[in-house]
Amino acid sequence: MKGTIKTLTDKGFGFIAREGEAKDLFFHSKELVGVTFDELHQGDEVTFELADGPKGPYATAVSRA
Repeated sequence: MKGTIKTLTDKGFGFIAREGEAKDLFFHSKELVGVTFDELHQGDEVTFELADGPKGPYATAVSRA
């Protein structure tokens, strides 16, 4: 799937905006592949896979598009 980095925090997580979806998708820096958290910026396009967690869906295998 594809999306855009919407928000990054100083605590190592952020949110991805997906086209056609109202709710942003959570991701944690431990889910990054081929890029470090410090290299990401708001507006960057990323690819990811969906996973289900105890608090709902989240992004896994997040990498730059």
